[in-house]
Amino acid sequence: MKPLVRYASLSSYAELCRSLNIDPRTLMRSMGLDISGLAVQDRWAPGAAVVRLLERSAEVSGREDFGLRLAERRRFSNLGPIGLVAREEPTARSALELLIRYERMYNEALHTRLAEAEGLATLKVDLDLGEPLPCRQSTELAVGTYHHVLRHFLGDRWQPLAVCFTHQPPADLAAHRRFFGPAVEFDREFNGILCYSGDLDTANPEPDPQLRSYARQYFDSVAVSRDTSVQDRVVGVIEVLLPTGRCSIEQVAHSLSVDRRTVHRHLAESGESFSSLLNAVRARLAEQFVANPRRSFTEISDLLGFSAPSAFSRWFRERFGCSPREWRSRSRMGK
Repeated sequence: MKPLVRYASLSSYAELCRSLNIDPRTLMRSMGLDISGLAVQDRWAPGAAVVRLLERSAEVSGREDFGLRLAERRRFSNLGPIGLVAREEPTARSALELLIRYERMYNEALHTRLAEAEGLATLKVDLDLGEPLPCRQSTELAVGTYHHVLRHFLGDRWQPLAVCFTHQPPADLAAHRRFFGPAVEFDREFNGILCYSGDLDTANPEPDPQLRSYARQYFDSVAVSRDTSVQDRVVGVIEVLLPTGRCSIEQVAHSLSVDRRTVHRHLAESGESFSSLLNAVRARLAEQFVANPRRSFTEISDLLGFSAPSAFSRWFRERFGCSPREWRSRSRMGK
């Protein structure tokens, strides 16, 4: 089954469309979506349809910053019960960890990871839609929403070290710099936010312990956890090691401070192997990289840890049933 997202992800969509003189009802209908669903935020919709809708809305309105404009209108309430709890968390770190742990409660296509090393924290955001689709607007909406969460805890004057996007820059950077500050970068290797780890320990400036206790009790009664497992940690290390060309199970085990047999055992318990996870990570990243026309296939081969572009091409055809060039062409057409 392809991933679903809550209609709440389109909160304020109709209002934004009308402010830009485009018809939200017609646009939603063209994507198989019902505008009445906007009044029922817990209703679910196909993730691919929502992504296509935002891309089409940007095209029709002539606004490359459409997703960013939607992010500006975001509120914690748009996330449902988890948003109420996250808003009252004691620190920015605990709020992010909560949103990441339970992200499938509000968006099945969203995959977020928080990694820390040498005093730096990297929040990476990916969208897995089960098919190649342009997703610039949805990506900027997701990253913008996390930026909004951090600003709630860290204050409006806080600035990240970098806000990164894999897609190319817009013709006019004014809106992105106004929203994110001067450190917004494009054509990077990931989508997300880079900041100091210490920033995440900043205390909530306006906590309400009583409300948090009540919200947490309610949330725990409906939540489905996604605890971090050995598999999750292995995936995170694979992502880091792939571009180095040294992504072996020995290196992964060393990074996790265990031996390779321990890694094998834990993965086998979940029905996985190192090879299956390596291929899954490569496949997810390949979809993202190949869809970006500014990346050469040689560069992509290096980023995915292949010894040569020919090895990458053979692997890609076996995995996706077509060449990287054919996939890129389909992605441009949104098919």
